[in-house]
Amino acid sequence: MRLIHRSGAIHPEEGDPSPPRERVLATDVDVADTVVSQTRGLMFRRSVPDDYGLVFQFDEADSRSLHMLFVPFAIDAVWLVEGEVTKVKRLRPWVGLGWGTADTIIELPAGAADDVEPGDQIEVVE
Repeated sequence: MRLIHRSGAIHPEEGDPSPPRERVLATDVDVADTVVSQTRGLMFRRSVPDDYGLVFQFDEADSRSLHMLFVPFAIDAVWLVEGEVTKVKRLRPWVGLGWGTADTIIELPAGAADDVEPGDQIEVVE
């Protein structure tokens, strides 16, 4: 499974979108698809590989929160609605909190989502 990021930035001076850029965000992807795996998330792990992603999928878009309790490393969190990025936030170890509207949330190693912006697309590919 992979996470594919597609961005198409608007050039402010031209007002025209650039051609979409595509890159792989993660190739080692887990899906938190049970209540237990969603509750645990990345808690109690010492680290994650650079190409790792944890995907939380929900039936519908709603306000969703994340916490970093018992997570000893920073992560990038990405909130999506129907594959479109609605929010990106770096969460600090142990004390970070984040929330946003999403039907999917992705947790990545800190720095992996540096060029991901609201309006971009992320696809989970089998």
